[in-house]
Amino acid sequence: MNEIIAKAQRWLDSNIDSKVKGEIRDLMNDHEALTEAFYKDLEFGTGGLRGIMGTGSNRMNKYTIGMATQGLANYLIKTYPDEQVKVAIAHDSRNNSRFFAETVAGVFSANGFKVYLFEDLRPTPELSFAIRHLKCHSGVVLTASHNPKEYNGYKAYWNDGAQLVAPHDKNVIAEVNQIKSIDDVKFKANKDLIEIIGKDVDDLYLNEIKNLSLSPDLIRSQKDIKIVYSPIHGTGISLVPTCLKNFGFENVHVVEEQSEPNGDFPTVVYPNPEEAEALKLSLKKAQEIDAELVMATDPDSDRVGIAVKNHKGEYQLLNGNQTGSLLIYYILKRWDELKKYKGNEYVVKTIVTTELIDEIAGRFGVKCYNTLTGFKYIASIIRELEGKKTFIAGGEESYGYMISDFVRDKDAVASCAMIAEMCAYAKSQDKSLFDLLIELYTEAGFYKEKLISMTKQGKKGAEEIKTMMQNFRSTPPALLAGSKVVKVIDYQNSTEKNLLTGEITSIDFEKSNVLQFFTEAGYKVSARPSGTEPKIKFYISVNKKLDNATQFDLVETDLNKLIESIEHDLLA
Repeated sequence: MNEIIAKAQRWLDSNIDSKVKGEIRDLMNDHEALTEAFYKDLEFGTGGLRGIMGTGSNRMNKYTIGMATQGLANYLIKTYPDEQVKVAIAHDSRNNSRFFAETVAGVFSANGFKVYLFEDLRPTPELSFAIRHLKCHSGVVLTASHNPKEYNGYKAYWNDGAQLVAPHDKNVIAEVNQIKSIDDVKFKANKDLIEIIGKDVDDLYLNEIKNLSLSPDLIRSQKDIKIVYSPIHGTGISLVPTCLKNFGFENVHVVEEQSEPNGDFPTVVYPNPEEAEALKLSLKKAQEIDAELVMATDPDSDRVGIAVKNHKGEYQLLNGNQTGSLLIYYILKRWDELKKYKGNEYVVKTIVTTELIDEIAGRFGVKCYNTLTGFKYIASIIRELEGKKTFIAGGEESYGYMISDFVRDKDAVASCAMIAEMCAYAKSQDKSLFDLLIELYTEAGFYKEKLISMTKQGKKGAEEIKTMMQNFRSTPPALLAGSKVVKVIDYQNSTEKNLLTGEITSIDFEKSNVLQFFTEAGYKVSARPSGTEPKIKFYISVNKKLDNATQFDLVETDLNKLIESIEHDLLA
């Protein structure tokens, strides 16, 4: 507590404004609140910052953001000593996002950088596009993605439009950690160096997306399919409806109650398209108009959740593995039908994403690479293979997908357009998207996944998560759903252990706090603390053969039972 009070006092002694000083003095009277605000510095991780907004070193505020930006600026100056550094900045609809974006722009400009600041909220993938188009050295987007309304965040990008990877991520962290005082930050903006950007970049980005279309003729014949779209009070409203119109869809219905950008997210508990509750209003609208497709994007429009009518005529939410598999299946199938393959194409997915995508790629003779969780690793493979192989698409189970490589982060704007096109393709064959999913399962296997996400808040929660991972490392489960665990991969220790022979081999991945358990029957479980939220996540994957569509319900029941059994074995 003495250390915490001393840190708070250093803030009081620094050049911060009087209002914040008053808030710190109030915290001094509440040791529990003071601890949560100052027990650590808000960590600048490999992707940037994310945390609860408020006063203190462990909170998102003008000063923690300013210190992070000054550290990034110092690294950019060292990396490009003979150039005027250029950066692009965007933000989402969250409370304080515009203020934080202007703060970042001010610090960068005070360091002599040329700054391109979007005029208003924009989707995160457009920031990635803008960095590449404007030939920037770096960029920042202010967003906490799909976190609750109390959060905000800061994601840093490099010159290829991707989030930071080695060695830049660790080097930037080191520079940020060198900023010991708020007084080290150059807050006084040079407005002459800040250029406001908007529609011109929008148009270029949307044109690139339009060029992705693989079935424009089919869209013309199916232009009236009924689509419901919700931006869930986020940035999607700025571009997704226009993008769908550009593709040729003329019957798009926006959920009016969620169309206005609003950082309080008044109609949802959690602005996350992974959550059924967030799509409640979208499904209500779909039922009213008998829609064929429902889509909803998160606040910064890099993730999209969808719902379609299943074989019983009921609306069913598809998870990220299902949507990602369908997208990869559709795109690879159309490439095959259009004879686009040259033999050097590839797709990328993360290690916790369904292995159904590996199966699909193999059936079309396309290489599938696996990476650690995060699109920065997908972008890293694209950068490594640039000029040698052709990237088609990539995805991860957490509802993020990327088509082509003009953006180097997950892109819900482009994904919405391609999902709608996929729906038109299915309808042209008198199928629904759910029919297409069952067709995929019969061809490549019925894979079923479940994500278990356990929230552990604060200092105590972080310690609980650490203990859970230690216990899984020291004592891995012996059986999962009655199937013997035969292999364990530990990405933190870079090892793969065969439990039958005891043989240990090294793996060629960047170190990450992830464990994976594989069973004799082909089940897979991954355990991973979140890098952006106070959560530990368990990814369960099981699979069985599906001989024909009539067996779907029976096989799905069996798979659900297996998942329940594995969940019990893990967490009982």
